Amino acid sequence: MQVTWPLAMATALVLACTGATGLANDASQADGGTLAETLTPLKGGKAPNSYESMWRGFDPRAEPLEIETLHEWQEDGVLLRLVRFRIGVFKGRKAKLAAVYGFPKGGSNLPGLVQIHGGGQYADYKACLLNAKRGYATVSIAWAGRISAPDYIVNPAVVKLFWDGKTDDPNYRVTTDWGAVDGYHAPGRNPGNVFPSAKTAPWTLDPVESPRNSGWFLCAVAARRALTFLERQPEVDEDRLGVYGHSMGGKLTVLTAPDPRVKAAAPSCGGISDRYNRSPLFRQTLGDDVSLKQITCPIIFLSPANDFHGRIGDLPKSIADIKSKQWRVTCSPHHNHQDTPPYEVATLLWFDHHLKNRFVTPKTPATQLTLRTDDGVPTLSVQADSSMPILSVDVYYTQHGKPDEQPSDMTNTRHRFWHFAKPTHANGLWTARLPRLHTDKPLWVYANVTYKLAESVTGAGYYYGTYNATSLNLSSLLTMVSPGQLRSAGVNTEATPTTLIEGFEDDWQKEWFTYRPEVWSRSTNKLYDDRYQAPPGATLHLEVRAEQKNKLVVRLDGFVAECRLNGGNEWQTVELSLNDFQDINGNTLTDWRRVKQLTLSASERLRPNRGDNRKPRVVGGVWRGAPPQFRNLRWVTNGIE
Repeated sequence: MQVTWPLAMATALVLACTGATGLANDASQADGGTLAETLTPLKGGKAPNSYESMWRGFDPRAEPLEIETLHEWQEDGVLLRLVRFRIGVFKGRKAKLAAVYGFPKGGSNLPGLVQIHGGGQYADYKACLLNAKRGYATVSIAWAGRISAPDYIVNPAVVKLFWDGKTDDPNYRVTTDWGAVDGYHAPGRNPGNVFPSAKTAPWTLDPVESPRNSGWFLCAVAARRALTFLERQPEVDEDRLGVYGHSMGGKLTVLTAPDPRVKAAAPSCGGISDRYNRSPLFRQTLGDDVSLKQITCPIIFLSPANDFHGRIGDLPKSIADIKSKQWRVTCSPHHNHQDTPPYEVATLLWFDHHLKNRFVTPKTPATQLTLRTDDGVPTLSVQADSSMPILSVDVYYTQHGKPDEQPSDMTNTRHRFWHFAKPTHANGLWTARLPRLHTDKPLWVYANVTYKLAESVTGAGYYYGTYNATSLNLSSLLTMVSPGQLRSAGVNTEATPTTLIEGFEDDWQKEWFTYRPEVWSRSTNKLYDDRYQAPPGATLHLEVRAEQKNKLVVRLDGFVAECRLNGGNEWQTVELSLNDFQDINGNTLTDWRRVKQLTLSASERLRPNRGDNRKPRVVGGVWRGAPPQFRNLRWVTNGIE
């Protein structure tokens, strides 16, 4: 790594040129006079009540950028900069956005990407670095003020130093300055700031409830200014810009994608489900469906099937909302707000397709659900694009879906269990049977097609960890069927309880999940399904074979049991009662039927509740030898299975 100039010198230069000493001495007044407002003041105190009126009068190209370079360095042939540029003028004061910007040194005519972090996250140099190695210029925007880069860390404590103007503190760093308004998040500068709210407050733009008061709107303005920053960089092709983000960044991606300069978008875990705000004004201006209806660019949605923030049940509505005919979805089963490489890589390949013309994304799998069958068991037929080598076609279905899920349904959303159905292949179609159904619950079903990539792809994931993908997953759109449709079709009811939770045969891992595929531990939501719930008086049994002596940890939600394994070639039976499971406070589990998730692992970290200063408790330890083998995870009552 080569630093162009010392960090202290760079910061001092910025302070000297701008007069910035934190928010107490705002740089916007350095040039004197009255600055023109970015957004037209309200007329007659009436707030915007539509998408068009909310954005009316805003031109993201109109104002000067006034770019400052805070820090610059090179790494692996990539030029990286910490920059800050003007967002706009609000209530007479400038707002400035800090960001990490990176591109391959010597590059020209590059496609450009705006990367938007999620709630609690940072603008991070790793996204810029790894994207640059694939031929992109990327700006990672610090809309919440937090930054992660070599020699330039801005955590919440440092953001507060900036707010307080403590330039003499050795940890002080220049960062995003929202001026007279508050677009920060986790925490906001003002303790009473509820980020999504459109209600009026001393730090908001409008004196009445207005979408322009919401942090969503302010940060979307910042993201559109980041597009202006990108298109004006000499190494960037202004006609090839994309935007992507995770979680809150997913919603901000959807708010930014209607900008006509955006040629491709990839929101993950957000941007589809914010439709239920209590404020009618919020819903008709900042609701996800409002912006989705303006999107004409190619867009891919990364929507894990158990995500609490971008709920898969809202995905069909979102596809119906957008104007673009070029869309894809990728939905990892069982995952909540995280993904693994075959799903994460969809973002980069989507940009390769639409900004570089160096990849062609296979078509969305076409599916046909047949409810009326000879034996009363529905089937799903899948037609997969065979333009790339197909590794697998998998079908997933659940009866835990709700017709109109709300944010209050989070427990069900996070823990719904997806059954795996293995399809048979004949005459170009993959067909899977969907047995064991209730007819008093809805049926949700979709298909995943996994493709082999011609070459591996390396990128920065949702939380900036480096991933290496050798395959790509694309999903069909979710099909949802009501209980009335199941009954009228004569669907056969087979959902009888079973004491066998898992036999660990064939494709058993399809109904389990992990965010770290390289480690053997796995989790499942099977116990949330009434078919697998414990009978009264049951104990939990599992047979294990481990090469060496080890500790196996069985976790049920926040309760853990530690099991000593003898090692060797013999199968060992582990028997666990409710009293064997303890939480971080030493409380024992009282009811099997309250359990939602089961995990088998080498170690587990139990974390205290928010606000509790105790250290986490680690149970288990480092695993020795080959991964364990399992069989017959089951309930036993009075010796009867």
